[in-house]
Amino acid sequence: MSDSKKQNYLHGAAILAFGVVIMKILGAIYKIPLGNILGDVGYGYFNTAYNIYNVFLTFATAGLPVALSRMISEANTLGRPMQARRTFRVALITFAAIGVIGTAVLAIFHVEFAVGMDSPRSAQSILAVSPSVLLCCVLSAYRGYCQGNGNMKPTTVGQVLEVFAKVIVGFVLAYILTAKGLGLPISSAGAIFGVSVGSLVALIYMFFYKIRNYPTIVPEKPDVPESSGRIFKNLMRIGIPITLGASVMSLFTLIDNKLVLSQLQNSARFSEMVSETLWGVYSKTMTLYNLPAAFITPLTISVVPSIAACVAAKKGLESCEIGESCVRIASIICLPMGVGLSVLSYPIVNVVYPSSHEAGASLLMLLGIASIFVCWALISNAVLQAHGNERYPVYSMIVGGLVKIGVNWVLVGNPEIGIIGAPIGTICCYFVMCLMNFIFLRKCMERKPSLKRMILRPLISSIVMGAAAWAVYGLASLVLGEGWSRMALAMICGVGVAVVVYLVLIIVTKAVTLEDMKLIPKGEKLAKLLHIK
Repeated sequence: MSDSKKQNYLHGAAILAFGVVIMKILGAIYKIPLGNILGDVGYGYFNTAYNIYNVFLTFATAGLPVALSRMISEANTLGRPMQARRTFRVALITFAAIGVIGTAVLAIFHVEFAVGMDSPRSAQSILAVSPSVLLCCVLSAYRGYCQGNGNMKPTTVGQVLEVFAKVIVGFVLAYILTAKGLGLPISSAGAIFGVSVGSLVALIYMFFYKIRNYPTIVPEKPDVPESSGRIFKNLMRIGIPITLGASVMSLFTLIDNKLVLSQLQNSARFSEMVSETLWGVYSKTMTLYNLPAAFITPLTISVVPSIAACVAAKKGLESCEIGESCVRIASIICLPMGVGLSVLSYPIVNVVYPSSHEAGASLLMLLGIASIFVCWALISNAVLQAHGNERYPVYSMIVGGLVKIGVNWVLVGNPEIGIIGAPIGTICCYFVMCLMNFIFLRKCMERKPSLKRMILRPLISSIVMGAAAWAVYGLASLVLGEGWSRMALAMICGVGVAVVVYLVLIIVTKAVTLEDMKLIPKGEKLAKLLHIK
């Protein structure tokens, strides 16, 4: 079957990244107008509900699908199809049970969660998104199975369908409910209900995809699978540390949500309305800040089964090469995006969210820097997990989360700093995580990774690119003058020049190698066109 043909990790990542591009376009259609419809305050309700939901979602789906894909990949590498079949069945039952519990807790206690977050008007939004926990749990079992087989296509298609349904339902409901004057809490609930609908659509697609492309076939000489109890124990042994690590960050984000609102009101002495407005504009900039990480996630998904297969086959050096290459590719992607968000923060915020609070530009400038460390933390977490060192990312996340809470407690509570302290805390958090993860990588990999090989050349290219973007935007602004449309045109000029400069620099500095290009679909032809040797 062509769809189930194994792709190498960058091939699979390229397929996922294509889906990410489509999803981000659809997401922009969804979140940007949504932020303008709901305003800073309404979008704050939306984001508070989503942060609470994300804790449940992360706890239920962050580690176990990774464990499933790794176990399926190992079973396939060792030629054990019956083991892979039973592993999926045990995982599906486990995921569904966890999802039922998560959805029930979120639905029953939605008011209590909202009050506990100092945002009681977000209760309806929490209730509206609660069904998605169960749907995503079951959905992640199917995705983990396909990814373990080296097949990233169904995940990509399913994610696009999911976002497409979310966009249509969420945007339409938000627009209708706002037009009817039912209030921001109800409008926010309608917007976030699209998440549940999108999850349902993706689940239906993945269910039929697996039936059609992975039929149950018993081999002539079937292997003897392990018992369901043993598979469950292995699933928990691998998945729980990853889940704890990811859940730690989601939990810290939730605590940070409450902390920021509380510190703004109680220590900085801002009114409730001003605090909710500042939290809302911070939430809007977080949407832009998450963009680079979305393009790194395909690499993290794809690299785990690839490295796990090398480890199972006792190919230590090959697994090290894959891990180092993955970090280098992640740097090539995230560095220019983070630098671009920082140097062009003022026009980006004022073009995308023209009616937002003036603090938005400063927030995005800092969050652009933070996004780079986030991407490095994500990819280094995945490499550590794929090598069987699931506990190390947990340690770095706990320390990083505590640093974030401590910095935010001090800075956000200072009325002269206020909401600006939140992104500073994020930078400190992920910097500490990256530093610890790099130490762990040097400890566990057969060949110690080199920062120079992985980061230096893309970093130099990105700094020069950022300077070019800033200069071109400034010059274009002087020539074109003031106004929203003229600012947008000046920003486009800056971005256009930045793209060209960066592409030239990564070729000149050899940040991308011929070996990297060979791993990308049609990469050799592209390398020849770009004269990459």
